[in-house]
Amino acid sequence: MSKHCLAYTLISLCLSIQCVGAAELADFSSDGCSQFPDGTFAQQDLWCDCCITHDIAYWQGGSRQQKKQADAALRQCVLQKTDNSLLADTMYYGVTLGGSPVFPVWYRWGYGWRYGRGFQSLNQYEQQQVTDKLQQYVVSMPYSSCDFDYPVKVFIEQEVRSLLK
Repeated sequence: MSKHCLAYTLISLCLSIQCVGAAELADFSSDGCSQFPDGTFAQQDLWCDCCITHDIAYWQGGSRQQKKQADAALRQCVLQKTDNSLLADTMYYGVTLGGSPVFPVWYRWGYGWRYGRGFQSLNQYEQQQVTDKLQQYVVSMPYSSCDFDYPVKVFIEQEVRSLLK
C-alpha cells in the first residue's frame, strides 16, 4: 500500500469516527416559553405546554421545513388555548425570526446539538438519541414540565417569606 493510499485511508477513518462522535445530543431541557410569559396572570402556565412541545422540536432540530412546522404548531396550540390570534401571531413571529439556528443562543433551532449544525435532517442514530433522551427526561421529571422556578419568581417568593417572618 502506498503512503498516499494509507494516509487517505487513515484520514477517512478519522473523519468517519469524528462524525459519529460529533453527533452527540445534549439532554433535553426547557424553560417554558423562554423570553415570553408561559401564561396570563390568572393562569400562569396556560400555554406553557405548547412551548414545551415546541422546545422538543427546537432541541432536536432538523430541516428548515420541520422548523416551519414546529413554529406553525406553536401558533395553532396557543390560538386553541387562548382564542387570541394577536398573541398566537406574536409568538409565531418571535420564534420564526428569533429561533434561527444561526444565532448562538440557548433557544435556537437544534439547541440540543453543538452550535453550527444549522438545518440538517437527523439520521437514524440521531433519531434514536432523541428517543432515548426524551424517555430519560420523562422518567426524571419530578413535577409538571411547566413548573419552573424562574429567578424572578424565586426572588419574589423569598422576599415575601422574609417579610412574613
